[in-house]
This record gives sequence, C-alpha cells and structure tokens, in this order.
Amino acid sequence: MNQNHTMMQFFEWHLPADGSHWNRLRELAPELSKLGIDAVWLPPVTKALSAEDNGYGVYDLYDLGEFDQKGSVRTKYGTKQELVDAIAACQQHGVACYVDLVMNHKAGADETERFQVVQVDAMDRNKVISEPFEIEGWTKFTFPGRGDQYSSFKWNFQHFNGTDYDASRQQSGIYRMVGEHKGWDDKVDHEFGNYDYLMFANLDYEHPDVRKEMIEWGKWLVDTIQCSGYRLDAIKHINHDFIKQFAVEMQKKRGEDFYIFGEFWNPDLADCRDFLDTVDYKIDLFDVSLHYKLQAASQGGRAFDLRTILDDTLVQSHPLHAVTFVDNHDSQPQESLESWVQDGFKPSAYALILLRKDGYPVVFYGDYYGIGGEHPIPGKKEVLDPLLYARRSKAYGEQIDYFDHPNTIGWVRKGFPDMDGSGCAVVISNGDAGEKRMHVGEHRAGEVWVDLTQARSDRITIGPDGYAVFPVNGGSVSVWAQPE
Repeated sequence: MNQNHTMMQFFEWHLPADGSHWNRLRELAPELSKLGIDAVWLPPVTKALSAEDNGYGVYDLYDLGEFDQKGSVRTKYGTKQELVDAIAACQQHGVACYVDLVMNHKAGADETERFQVVQVDAMDRNKVISEPFEIEGWTKFTFPGRGDQYSSFKWNFQHFNGTDYDASRQQSGIYRMVGEHKGWDDKVDHEFGNYDYLMFANLDYEHPDVRKEMIEWGKWLVDTIQCSGYRLDAIKHINHDFIKQFAVEMQKKRGEDFYIFGEFWNPDLADCRDFLDTVDYKIDLFDVSLHYKLQAASQGGRAFDLRTILDDTLVQSHPLHAVTFVDNHDSQPQESLESWVQDGFKPSAYALILLRKDGYPVVFYGDYYGIGGEHPIPGKKEVLDPLLYARRSKAYGEQIDYFDHPNTIGWVRKGFPDMDGSGCAVVISNGDAGEKRMHVGEHRAGEVWVDLTQARSDRITIGPDGYAVFPVNGGSVSVWAQPE
C-alpha cells in the first residue's frame, strides 16, 4: 500500500530576503522526507521587481536568479543553480517539487509607453467612469540584463488589457486599455462585476501571442528545473479556457502525472464546481471553503457546531480534486486575505485535513517552522509532528465517522492488514472534555492504544467487540493508536 501523500507549502510571507531559502530547502530535504512530506510547494522562482519581493510582483519569467536585473542576480530565495540543486536534492529523497506560477500580471517594466484607456469603477469594473484618454504606463519589458537568451519575446502595451498607474499624472486607478479586441476577459470570476484585473500590468489572454508565449514558457521552465508540477496563482482572474489549455499542454509534454493545482480563491462551492467543469478537471483546487469553516470554528468556540465542519466544502463534494489547507501565506496575519485559524483550534484543524481519507493536505511552513517579520509567530512543530506521524503510519483504511454531537466529534480509520500497526481513532472537542465510543474492529480486541498527541496519558484497551471509549480534553484533539 502506498504511503499517504502530504504536501508542505515551503515558504511564508516574511522569510528573510537573504537568498538562502533554496539552500535551506536542500538541507531540509532529508528531514521532510522522514516526516512523510513527499511534496513541497515552492514560491515563485522567477525574477521579481526587487530582490525583496516574494515573487508575486513578477518581472522576467526566464530569469530564475541568473541575470543581473532589478538590483541583483539572485531572487529573494537564491540563485538559479541553488534552485536546481534544491529540487534535485528533494527528488533524491522522494520529495516532489511543485512551483508557483504567476501568470496573471507583470510588474517592474523597463520603460513606459503612451496608450489610450478608460478609467473604470474599482467596485464595478464594467462601469466606465471616464471618456477615453491617454496615459503613460509601465508596460514595456525589454529585459536588458538577459537580452534574448531563452526567449526573444518583448512585452508591450498591446499584450495587456489593463494597468493601475498613470506616470504622466502620477495617479493611480484601474485603467482598461482601449483598442481593437481590447476589453476585460469575460471568462473570469464575476466579483466586482468582472475580476479580470487584479494588479500591475494585466496580461491579455485574448491576445494569441500572449497565450503562445506563456505556454512556451511553461514548457521551458519544467525542462529547465525538472519540477514535478505547478501551482497556479490567482486563477480566478485568468481566462478559464486558457487555464485548461495550459494544463493540457503541460501534461501532454510531461505526462498525466505532472500535477497541477490552482488558487481559485472563492468559497462558493457552485463557482468552484463550474470552474472544475470548465477546465475539465485537469487541475485540482485549494479548498477555500474548508479553510473558512476552520477559521469560523476557531473563532466560534463551543458555539460552532462541529457536525457541520465539512458541510459545503470542496473536500466533501469533490474529494479527488480538493487540496486542503489550514492557513497559507495570504491568510496569515497582516496579509491580503487574512483569515487566520486561531492557535487553540489549529491542532484540531490539522487533524481534520491530515487524518481523514479525502483531500490532498498541505502543511503551512509558517505553522511548522514559524512566521517572521515584525509580528513573529512561533512554529508548532511539536504539535504537528505527532499528527504527521499519524498520517504517515496510522491513518489508512476504511473511515467511519461519529459526527453526532455539536461539540465532540470523532472518526476511525481501520487500517490495512498489510500495514502493521495502522489504524487510529480521532476525537475532537471544542467544548468540555468528552468521549466517543467507536468501533475499530474485532481484530483489535485486547490491543492497548495511547494518545499520540500525549494530551491524554490514558491507556485504552480495545474491547472484545472491537469497541472502545476514547476520551478527549476540552478544546483539544486526541489521536488514539497502537504505540510503536
């Protein structure tokens, strides 16, 4: 039986901008493998508008930390060679690498250009609030530090359909470009009327040259760094048909097992289903709905009905296409989508994604190793390690749910006969101390189980009928299993 798959998001927003991150990954690859982490999601690897930028202000897609551009050769995370070496080290230890692709926009242009625009209402991008006028925008990308190496494609205003700054007037706004075949893409999310525009210079995926260049770049990148998959950023803002086309082309080149998943930041299950239908299920999606349920549970305490924790989530409705997570770089405190799951509930939240049969769970670097910056948050390694151990060694086989009390829920994984010691019983409380009588199998009769989290010191003997009563402390989680 194959080991459970577990991903780590190997970055957080406030990593030091010292160019050491790829080396850190290379050094930690053996440790990650031992934890049962068999894939890492890497931050954007391309040159951004500065060496301090996290990579989402993407400048040159073909500069992976190789050319002297935007003030440095390296990116925030290191040099191209350090990146290649880190990926190779991960693969040697059975850890796949998925690279974050930023394909919605470009930033840090080399020159300005003058072109016609209309200004639109920020709250309704379909509402034009000006007559056409000329602005001076940062839209010309010539890449003087790289020249034509790897690609001779140069970007200009014709390859974009919107921008947010008029250099001639030093004014910010949302400006839609005017011209033949110009307009917002209609195959995007409909928040704010039309959510094609997000930031910087917005790529125009109605332009055939843009589509061709982005697909060629995707193929070049995987050949260059030999990664195992892509994480697609901000896809609700990108032409959904192009996302399907891109996925098809990448998998045609690298094989069906080249894994692609995307950030469609929309908790509405119907919208997620429509997106998956549009892309023909060629990619998986983050379960944003589950994330918000976990946040609500962390804030609600005993007022939150734990029986509903999985209702209206992607992992419940589309378990084979849900990438589950507790928090990430955008939801962490002080960031753009701040929706932090509170510490008291975080162990229970991780139990819900790591120890159940459905979904592809992601452990956040910031939760495991800690968050830096002006408001640091310590890592929770000592809390997460027992859960990772349980996922790696125990959480297999048939799942039976006991979601029958608003403040105390549980489930059982019965294990596999060919995996010695596999199987576990999980109990979560968001109120008082509680317990669950659950069936783990007659073949377990007489076995003595312990709480892997060490929150409880009890030793539970499985009854002759395969049942046992498994306790949990108030506001806590316990994971019961055979000790090694």
